[in-house]
Amino acid sequence: MEVFDAIVVGAGHNGLVAANVLADAGWRVLVCEATDAPGGAVQSAELVAPGYVADLCSAFYPLAAASPALLSLRLEEHGLRWRHAPAVLAHAFPDGRHVVLHRDVEETAKAVAEFAAADADAWHAEFAQWLRIRDDVLAAILSPFPPVRAGARLARTLGPGELLRFTRRALLPVRVMAGERFAGDGARTLFAGNAMHTDLGPDNTGSGIFGWLLTMLAQEVGFPVPEGGAGQLTAALVRRLSTKDARVDLGRPVTSVVVGNGQALGVRDAAGEVVRARRAVLADVPAPVLYRELVGESHLPARLVADLDTFHWDDATIKVDWALSGPIPWSAHAVRGAGTVHLGADVDGLAGIANDLACGRVPRNPFLLLGQMTTADPARSPAGTESVWAYTHVPRGQTWSPSLLKRRADRIEQVVEDQAPGFRSLIAGRVISGPAELAAHDPSLVEGAINAGTAAIHQQLVFRPVPGLGRADTVVDRLYLAGAAAHPGGGVHGAPGANAAQAALARERIPGYRNAIAKAHKLLYR
Repeated sequence: MEVFDAIVVGAGHNGLVAANVLADAGWRVLVCEATDAPGGAVQSAELVAPGYVADLCSAFYPLAAASPALLSLRLEEHGLRWRHAPAVLAHAFPDGRHVVLHRDVEETAKAVAEFAAADADAWHAEFAQWLRIRDDVLAAILSPFPPVRAGARLARTLGPGELLRFTRRALLPVRVMAGERFAGDGARTLFAGNAMHTDLGPDNTGSGIFGWLLTMLAQEVGFPVPEGGAGQLTAALVRRLSTKDARVDLGRPVTSVVVGNGQALGVRDAAGEVVRARRAVLADVPAPVLYRELVGESHLPARLVADLDTFHWDDATIKVDWALSGPIPWSAHAVRGAGTVHLGADVDGLAGIANDLACGRVPRNPFLLLGQMTTADPARSPAGTESVWAYTHVPRGQTWSPSLLKRRADRIEQVVEDQAPGFRSLIAGRVISGPAELAAHDPSLVEGAINAGTAAIHQQLVFRPVPGLGRADTVVDRLYLAGAAAHPGGGVHGAPGANAAQAALARERIPGYRNAIAKAHKLLYR
């Protein structure tokens, strides 16, 4: 029987971050990945046509560029190179107007001022506040709950009155939050469009903090992409891990976590082989999968099992990748330089789309997140061409036949064509990925849910993935949840993996740590 200090189930980016952190601490680590490639939702391939590199799931990485967990790994020393489009983000309105966010704050201020002159000063003020508190905010959001040190620093910086006001803002719907600071549609829609990167609409409580966070990151670090494709971020994590006492086994599904006396002892793979874990098992898989399929309900408190019934997934997703013979001919010339493009709705339209999804309806006029990948990184396709993708959300639980997927992809293309006449004539190839196809590529994208559970406030902090401690520690000793279903949730920032690794290290180093966690769990799930 093979024996390791830690076994990581799943080689998504969170699993690889966790493995790197533990290996840095001198642990011997095994990563078991069910599929034939590492990376999970952070992969790329020549999906549509030879020479056109497509990001299979995630693509732009503002959180990765700012995340303390990933920055600490110094992945640039292992081959990662970031590239930027000339402009960060454009929002194209249905009526032909547009607003463009640049990394130059003065250029962005001018853009939003075209909608309301006062918004230039308001934008400068908003960004100045961000720079004042950004380190503490990122640490508070991404660190294990409760963020005592980061929260204390933020309180000292802001003072009690401003901290209360900031907390209020964090809970606001993005329509209200942006409306309190900005007068024009340009700035308001940038915030609302960025909030739609989650499953929250403009009028959902808590959508404001997501819209604000992504918009301010866009202004500061941009929406960078790895040179050569998303897979290069994964490759850097794997290369770094290869310099340590660690191993990544691909095509090795884990079928169960071996539990004895309330403690994780190792894992069993699909071939029936048991691998022993002396210190920890970390699972970069969705919470329902870990608890119900890998651990089994017999090892769990009845209260936790009941809580899993209320786990709330985020919306399903349909994605289209194109190989284009030339750049998209946007009617608004300024949109052509943006790496990321939002299109299909203004704030009211976004609210209608969110309502359709909540009611289980496929929106007639979809909101699109579109990536102009060659604009951001010329290595993505031959000179003079463009590698492009777009995705949109659809309700969960629907069956998407090939014919229905084709009709939805045609509708998506029409939305782009309306803003860029001649777009369809440039299509040299396309690939459509519905919820089932996304889940087939990465089993963690259950029914096409790309954030491993809703971003709504009822499933954040101590409510993620179920009411509990908001930490990676589980009710099974030495077993840790290291995927996006754990706090702080989805996005490519590596925090769930890093937090799980730190919890495993704390279990070994801090006297009384496990007893305190066990007592807390007993109170929660008795």
